[in-house]
Amino acid sequence: MVALASQINTMVEQLQEPEQKLLVEIIKRVLPDDVATPDDLMDIASAREEYDRGETINEDDINWD
Repeated sequence: MVALASQINTMVEQLQEPEQKLLVEIIKRVLPDDVATPDDLMDIASAREEYDRGETINEDDINWD
């Protein structure tokens, strides 16, 4: 898989920027959009730590009006 990714990367680097941007948009369309990114995973871990420390707000304490 690494060899294929390297080959794709080399091919993309040979393209002009407009074509690279087009490929990014095409790839976005075929990737699932419900996959957690590394940033998402860090945010989730941080939120869990805040919850464990009792730093969250109870839903009943929120004024929804």
